[in-house]
Amino acid sequence: MNKTERMFEIIQILRSHTRSVTAEQLATELEVSVRTIYRDIQALQSMRTPIDGEAGVGYLMRSGYDLPPINFSANELEAIVVGLNLLTRTGDRSLQKAAKSVSNKIESARGKIDSLVVSGWGVEIPEEVDIEIFRAAIRSEQKLRIQYRDDQGNETRRRILPVAMVYYIEVVVLAAWCELRKDFRHFRVDRIVQCEVVNQFFRTRGATLRQEWHSTSH
Repeated sequence: MNKTERMFEIIQILRSHTRSVTAEQLATELEVSVRTIYRDIQALQSMRTPIDGEAGVGYLMRSGYDLPPINFSANELEAIVVGLNLLTRTGDRSLQKAAKSVSNKIESARGKIDSLVVSGWGVEIPEEVDIEIFRAAIRSEQKLRIQYRDDQGNETRRRILPVAMVYYIEVVVLAAWCELRKDFRHFRVDRIVQCEVVNQFFRTRGATLRQEWHSTSH
């Protein structure tokens, strides 16, 4: 998250609270240092963003501060809300956090939509690894080394080129080119017991590998 995105998130967090929010709370929410929050708040205040408060006390957004409206039709907005609620069923912590952030932005601009209810039942959050690691590696086209346990309890170590995430109702699957098997393989995320990022990339090959995977898996 760059500085501009972070300052936008600070505004959204402050707008969603009726009481002051400490720099420590903001730092925890945005996963940065308290010193970074202080600098961002000072930058926002210098741009005449109506943030009251000070270090050691907390910060509060004065009422009446508006960002550009979100221009969606009623059907589009309801589709987004249902989709965001469905993310609670993926077992993906970082996607769930992002969904909450988007929901807060929609609520601050258009009001809360509580007429659409989605069951939270779905994939359990994996304990061994964070799914965000796989999505980040897919985006950056970076290799991973995983330790995988199959349905018989046997464990193998693989070096893989991750290409896609598949979210089923009860499980999440990582699709990847496996250097050990020299072919595409599907790894259930809840059976990946260890994962580390390898300092090797397959840049410019990701899209081609994904097309090959689609053609062989459908």
